[in-house]
Amino acid sequence: MIKLIGSKKIKTAVFISGTGSNLNSLIKFSKNKRSPISIDLVVSNSRKSKGLKYADQFKIKKKIFNFNNVRNAERKILIQLNKDKIKFICLAGFMKILSKDFIKNFKGKIINIHPSLLPKYKGLNTHQRAIKNKDKFAGCSVHYVTEKLDSGKIIIQKKVKITNSDNSNSLAKKVLRQEHKIYPQSIIKIFN
Repeated sequence: MIKLIGSKKIKTAVFISGTGSNLNSLIKFSKNKRSPISIDLVVSNSRKSKGLKYADQFKIKKKIFNFNNVRNAERKILIQLNKDKIKFICLAGFMKILSKDFIKNFKGKIINIHPSLLPKYKGLNTHQRAIKNKDKFAGCSVHYVTEKLDSGKIIIQKKVKITNSDNSNSLAKKVLRQEHKIYPQSIIKIFN
């Protein structure tokens, strides 16, 4: 894995599509002395991504890429990542699937947070599926990104109890609180 050189933090890009709550959590974590990363770039596939406000708030460079042509978008992203000397990527609610070729460029250097206890419930609608199947627990997983969707080696998982009163929204909120904790923990685990 990537090793820290001296006390220099690893230049990291965070890819988002939505509200950016994990981005916000990662930015705050990156400001901590113990954090092995600095967030130098926020990438989004949507101008409407509410999370872009955190890039503005913390004065982090942000770039929006149109994914109508995936190959073209990925080529432009790779150029940007090289230009900014990015060495590590955190996917935080990024709703586009990256190609094998893109992943090869950053093999073992892309991680993702997923709102289920993988390998259960890969893909979307994880909370509804957990409730529908009457699971006792839901949760979240931070894992390495590989060519197969939500299938890379798991770094950290956290369980959340599903109560009888839970619906997909209340469960999503409970899981999200844990996501904000385990994403930074995973990064510390990777670089220590």
